[in-house]
Amino acid sequence: MIYRIVRMIIMVVMAVGGFVLADFLVHLWFDTTPKVEVLWPILGLTIIVFALIGLSVAPKLIAGVVQATRWLEARLNRTPTHEIIGGALGLILGLIIANLLGVSFYRLPFVGTYLSIGGSLILGYLGWSFGTKKKDELLGLFSIFQRIGGKDKAVARAEAKPLYKILDTSVIIDGRIADIVKSGFIDGTLIIPGFVLEELRHIADSSDLLKRNRGRRGLDILNKMRKELDVMVKIYEMDFEDLTEVDSKLVRLAKKLDAHVITNDYNLNKVAELQGIKVLNINELSNAVKPVVLPGEEMQVQVIKDGKELGQGVGYLDDGTMIVVENGKRYIGQTIAVLVTSVLQTAAGRMIFARPKTLVDRKGNHSNHLDRGEYQWMS
Repeated sequence: MIYRIVRMIIMVVMAVGGFVLADFLVHLWFDTTPKVEVLWPILGLTIIVFALIGLSVAPKLIAGVVQATRWLEARLNRTPTHEIIGGALGLILGLIIANLLGVSFYRLPFVGTYLSIGGSLILGYLGWSFGTKKKDELLGLFSIFQRIGGKDKAVARAEAKPLYKILDTSVIIDGRIADIVKSGFIDGTLIIPGFVLEELRHIADSSDLLKRNRGRRGLDILNKMRKELDVMVKIYEMDFEDLTEVDSKLVRLAKKLDAHVITNDYNLNKVAELQGIKVLNINELSNAVKPVVLPGEEMQVQVIKDGKELGQGVGYLDDGTMIVVENGKRYIGQTIAVLVTSVLQTAAGRMIFARPKTLVDRKGNHSNHLDRGEYQWMS
């Protein structure tokens, strides 16, 4: 409906333009006003011709305007907010200066109007360019409240939190990010890059059953986060054609948006840190919130299988931490009380070594067999 209305408006504007042009040319051609019998057929024919021209060019004109609008919108979305604000301030200053100078030149005969228009265009462009390049200094002039609070630029920048957090493929497939966001420990806008979404689609369409299930799980997690969680999830369609690796694109996008990266990928973690990008690793968070266990502490554990070394049993805490129980093989399938003898922190996580409480003598003497064999078990 709107499309038809716009076409009709363009046709009417073209018809009015044809009428004005035809009337001007007719009075210019004839020395006196022509007779009505001559004037109206010419005007009517011109109106019809220009209306048909407007009707024919309207689709291309509308498509061009829509395309230009979308290009401008995409360009503004890719431009940082502080750069837009700086450019707008520079543009305003440039137009104010152009207006002050234009008053002096406007009274000049013949060229005064053109000089004013040209000055506004040139100074407006120079103001925009100056504002985008000197945005930090220009915005610094308006930091009155920051100076009143006694905070310098370094402190304010250190306290400021990034608005965007970029999710990579591994953390989406992992699924724990949805629970973390639901708990409220992550704020701001979550960015899903278009190339990450495309990688998820390829995984979901894989011929391998395991990969296909992981990809579909990742897509389900994204849909859940967008529909059920109170957080802004934004699909960012910007791509980097000169890069092929998804990790490289993530690093480039994080630097462009000044964003944090949320990942489970060890290699991406190290590469991003080398580039000066803050990384939020879900595995590190999981290890950090595991309960602290000290040697000599008593706990209840269910022994579910035998260990690698002779007589050992293996159990797990609720958070997945492995507990190796010396002489625990005889207790498989039972829940027993154990005493922690040592705790080993590895790159893969935390491992606890213990022995059944019933095997500890009243004096608290422990056998050194576990300490001698724990690294053999790890190998």
